[in-house]
Amino acid sequence: MPNLPPVTKVLMLVCVAMFCLQAFLPLELWFALWPISSGRFMPWQPLSYAFLHGDLFHLLFNMLGLWMFGSELERLWGPRRYMLFMAAGIVAAALTQMLLVTVMGSRAYTVGISGGIFALLLAFGMLFPNRTVMLLIPPIPMKAKTFVWVFGALELLLGLGLLNFIFGNGTTDDVAHFAHLGGMLGGFLMIRYWRRQPPFGRRR
Repeated sequence: MPNLPPVTKVLMLVCVAMFCLQAFLPLELWFALWPISSGRFMPWQPLSYAFLHGDLFHLLFNMLGLWMFGSELERLWGPRRYMLFMAAGIVAAALTQMLLVTVMGSRAYTVGISGGIFALLLAFGMLFPNRTVMLLIPPIPMKAKTFVWVFGALELLLGLGLLNFIFGNGTTDDVAHFAHLGGMLGGFLMIRYWRRQPPFGRRR
C-alpha cells in the first residue's frame, strides 16, 4: 500500500476513530445529519455526519474508495484544493438528503462520507477517463469514465427503487442513494467552477 497523502490519511484516521467511539458514545445524536423537522438538527451536521458510519462494511468500502481515488487526486490538486472539493461533495450530498427527507417526511438520520467518495469518483472519471479501474464484485476491468456512468446509473435506479422492485421483494433499502448522486453533482459543479465553465462563466 503506497504512502497516503496527509489529508486523505487524516480523513481515514478520523473516520476510523469516530467509528470506534460510536461503540461507546451516542455520537449520532449530535453529529449525524438529522432532518430539520426532527428537532435534532444542528448547523455543523452537514459536515460532521460524514465522519460517522453505520457499520463496519460501510466504513471499509468508504475507506477503500477514499484510498483509491482520494490519494491520487490529493497529489494532483494539493491539500487545500482537495479539502475544498471533499467539502463540496459532502455538503452537496447533505443538502440533497435534507431536501429528500423533507419531501418524504422522514425523521431518519444520515451518516457516512459516501457523498464525498462519489464526488471523488466523478472527478477521477473526468480527469482520468481512460484509466482502467477494477470492480470488486464482480472483478470486471473498465475505463474510469464507464465506471462513473455505471455507478451513477445504479445509484439512480436504486434510489428510485427499481432494481429492488425487479430483483428483490418490492421494497427499498435504507441507503441514501440520492445523497450519493448529490455528492457527484457537487463535485461536478466544483470542477466546472474551477474551470470557469457554465454556469460559472466562460473559460478564460
